[in-house]
Amino acid sequence: MDNDGLSNEQTEKVLQFQDITGLDDMNVCRDILIRHQWDLEVAFQEHLNIREGRPSAYATESREPAVINDRFLQHVFSSVRGSPAREPSGVTGLIRYVFNYIVNFWYSAFSSLLSSVLGLFRDQESIPADPLGDVLKFIQTYNEKYPEHPVFYQGTYSQALNDAKNELRFLLVYLHSEATSEAVAFCRGALADPQVIEFVNRRMLFWGCDMASHEGKRVAATVSVRTHPTLLIIGMRANKMIIMGRLVGDCTSEELIRRMNTVVNDNEVWLNQARQDRLERDLTQTLRQQQDEAYQRSLQADQEKQRRKQQEREEAMRIQAAIEAEQAAEQQRKEDIERLKLDLAEQVPSEPEVGAPDTISIVFKLPSGLRLERRFHNTNTMRDIYNFIFCHPDAPDSFEVTTNFPKRVLECSGDEPGPTLQMSGLKNREVLFVADLEA
Repeated sequence: MDNDGLSNEQTEKVLQFQDITGLDDMNVCRDILIRHQWDLEVAFQEHLNIREGRPSAYATESREPAVINDRFLQHVFSSVRGSPAREPSGVTGLIRYVFNYIVNFWYSAFSSLLSSVLGLFRDQESIPADPLGDVLKFIQTYNEKYPEHPVFYQGTYSQALNDAKNELRFLLVYLHSEATSEAVAFCRGALADPQVIEFVNRRMLFWGCDMASHEGKRVAATVSVRTHPTLLIIGMRANKMIIMGRLVGDCTSEELIRRMNTVVNDNEVWLNQARQDRLERDLTQTLRQQQDEAYQRSLQADQEKQRRKQQEREEAMRIQAAIEAEQAAEQQRKEDIERLKLDLAEQVPSEPEVGAPDTISIVFKLPSGLRLERRFHNTNTMRDIYNFIFCHPDAPDSFEVTTNFPKRVLECSGDEPGPTLQMSGLKNREVLFVADLEA
């Protein structure tokens, strides 16, 4: 087997399939696995069905493939019973022999063509009601009379053709006629030989039907069978199903094997070519699928990368916008405080003169360590104290005012004026501490 194009896993499956089925040809094993997408279990089940004579459980074709019946493309073997024909003697005898040969040849070709045409009209006029029933009935009857034989395909002629086409195997067709003694001798002799049985079961699908049934008559007209016994070997050649061999008459088992082997050996190259073409198509399809999957993965990776970049950009923009908004709010707050300080500075009462009666001198210690000293009337309110501190450039924006000992917080913020300095218990030379609430 040519391992080019097969992975190690695929080669291992081919070997496993060969061990399970016992098939000698590894190319056949490979083709069966390819057709079933390398599913080992499904491929083995179908092979088991075919080996038991059942049609493929996975074939979907119902239309019968066209079969080319061209005598020039066939191996024709004929066995004639009775006394042998006399050899031509003299010039006159030779001429008569050649003339008879030509006339018989063209008569055979014309009759085959006429039978095919008439068969088409007969098919249109009378369609078999149960082709599968005809086949199964023939197999049952044949088993009772001739127990030893190759495994019959338990399906219609159309199904057998489709499976042979899909499996790229040879199809051996036998149309039986119990009325001819030569056919009976053939079934009891050559067709029952163990070597013939082994050869057919290993190399071909074997389909048969009785000429007396509707299905048998239809197929016989299609493939131009009028002599019994006749075996037809059908296979794929140049993408077409053709009759590759026509084996007419009774013969020995050795002669039958030789004839079948000749047809198989001369036409195996076409099946091998079809297998190679199918493998190349499968490999091309697999490669294209892998390329598409790789492209999709790359595309998804690029899209994911772009998405992450976009998220990072959006997050950076959001953070920047939040910083700018915070800075703007802070700037706005500072501007509002500055305007408020200007407004409140006008509300701060003027400082009394030194020595003026009812005045209180207060020392304010700011968080920066700066000391502020200011005189107030004892009738000034705690709100005036707050406004004085708030409007100073070195004062914090948010603060509270406390006494030293005993320590207590003086309520001086708010919209109300609050108590007067005298009511708050402040005396002259009072020291108050300003605490930054935002520190």
